[in-house]
Amino acid sequence: MTSEPAERAGVPRRSLLLGTAAGAGALALGVGAIAPAAHAAAAFVKGADISWMPQMEAKGYYWNNSSGVRQDLFTILKGYGITAVSLRTWVNPSSDPGNGHCSIEETAQVAQRAKNAGMQVLIGFHFGDTWNSVGVQNPPAAWAGLSYSQMLQAMYDYVYHSCNVIKYYGVTPAWVKIGNETNSGICKPTGSISKPAQMTGLLNAAYDMSKQVFPSTPVLVHLAQPQNLAGVQNFLDAYRSNGGKWDITGLSSYAQGGNVPTVLANMQTIQSSYGKPVMQVEYGGPVGKPTQVRDSLRAFVTGIKGFGGLGTFFWEPEGYPSFNNYNSSAWDESSRRPTAAMDGFLNV
Repeated sequence: MTSEPAERAGVPRRSLLLGTAAGAGALALGVGAIAPAAHAAAAFVKGADISWMPQMEAKGYYWNNSSGVRQDLFTILKGYGITAVSLRTWVNPSSDPGNGHCSIEETAQVAQRAKNAGMQVLIGFHFGDTWNSVGVQNPPAAWAGLSYSQMLQAMYDYVYHSCNVIKYYGVTPAWVKIGNETNSGICKPTGSISKPAQMTGLLNAAYDMSKQVFPSTPVLVHLAQPQNLAGVQNFLDAYRSNGGKWDITGLSSYAQGGNVPTVLANMQTIQSSYGKPVMQVEYGGPVGKPTQVRDSLRAFVTGIKGFGGLGTFFWEPEGYPSFNNYNSSAWDESSRRPTAAMDGFLNV
């Protein structure tokens, strides 16, 4: 779909961590080589972004299983074969339940809950204070006036600090996603795709700091609208040409019905052209058309498996329209039961 505290007395976050967080397992920065990404697991990943869950819980929302029995959301998801959750994080978010929260501290707490439930975790950096997507790539307000060199340092510090917070909570992410639907770049205008060297520098800083803390965790870049193959290629060509680093190409697609085959063909082309495995990190469809959404999800899972892609994540299946006017979830608000859309994960 489309908070970090300020520096204390001008001391960079990395310096603070090195001085005070050794007990949390913070790693000293070095100049050594970055460890290669671990090979992708053989099992196809079925996942869900549930970043709204804690805010919904705080407002009294809950979820029933398919039998109508109230149950822990993680338990229900696992019953559909889901083994992983995706969690977004923002830099200095507001307290708005739908469009804020998701600070790194809150995100780390949910990641810990997921780990304790036996789930893998994908941590997704938006590099903004609220939504960034294919149409919007605004830097955090605290970064907006920075020069490129200053923003580069802010990126190093922010990702290093954030990864160490995740580590402090005892979680090693299965994946880290640097940016969200970054077709046009990140932290615009500084990191716009029209300034590909700067865009790449910022993303490489995020990649390097993620690897500094989690050497074996694969790092994704994330593009939207794979139906527009040229748009995805435009980003990846610019990124690769400027020395961009990534291990997995993450793609968003909410395609339905007859649009799915074209998207799958483009996903396969992207995977073969750039030599990086593809993962569908966002999927969803109209909550009022659950069988259509189920069949399209099944087609994506089958198709991505077929060309050797890594997995599919449903975006906020637990969302209810009354919470944030979101109508592409997979839970019926009147019964609190999952809709037939969730069955798309079963038996494929």
